[in-house]
Amino acid sequence: MAFTIAVAGKGGTGKTTLAGLLIKYMVKTGRTPILAVDADSNFNLNEVLGVKVSDTLGNAREDMKKGRVPAGMTKDVFMSMRMEEAVIETGDFDLIVMGQPEGAGCYCAANSLLTNCIERLTDNYPYIVMDNEAGMEHISRLTTKNVNVLLIVSDPSRRGLQAALRIHKLAQELSIGVEKSCLVLNQTKESIPDEVIEMIKNDGITFLGAVPEDKTIYEYDFKGKPTVLIPEESLAVKAAFGIFEKIFP
Repeated sequence: MAFTIAVAGKGGTGKTTLAGLLIKYMVKTGRTPILAVDADSNFNLNEVLGVKVSDTLGNAREDMKKGRVPAGMTKDVFMSMRMEEAVIETGDFDLIVMGQPEGAGCYCAANSLLTNCIERLTDNYPYIVMDNEAGMEHISRLTTKNVNVLLIVSDPSRRGLQAALRIHKLAQELSIGVEKSCLVLNQTKESIPDEVIEMIKNDGITFLGAVPEDKTIYEYDFKGKPTVLIPEESLAVKAAFGIFEKIFP
């Protein structure tokens, strides 16, 4: 059974950057191979990791819907083949991207397809890191389930923290198989106020620590450089690595 970490949080908190740094840390510490999953319809984990995406599960589903299944092939066999083709192999980690269906509409089918894909692949990897879409929909649609660690990322704002604690509460209420929920504060500019610490304590979530604001991350992101290439001397990388040490048994 794969050790699974799902990363969640409000938009703009830097959760995808932290998901990439988590994968960087796991590769450095020999926790491989990893299945990296971008479960966000607006995917960009590949940019953080420096990987080019040639196909997505959303594309595969659209092809099936439009009748692009080869003659003599069942839809199940077609989708199984396309799932395997959508896995991007890099060596230490592989990446699979949900993507999005064409046009407007519900993403439930795409999420269901992603869940089925993960279930098929889970026995091939000892570790899975899933970068979820912003907000709480991935939990209410049960995309995020049966995970060892739900890593919730928040900025130090009150609204960001409230959103993070709501994600934690929803995961508890739905009983979706989350062994442990953990909170990371990202992009902090100064020491954490006492009232913030008090909010976290009252909620009962495990607080792993804070990652300081680091201009190096902004520079890499602005220039389109994969943030996993940021040197380990970076303040943010050092802090993140210290936090990640607390995740694994």
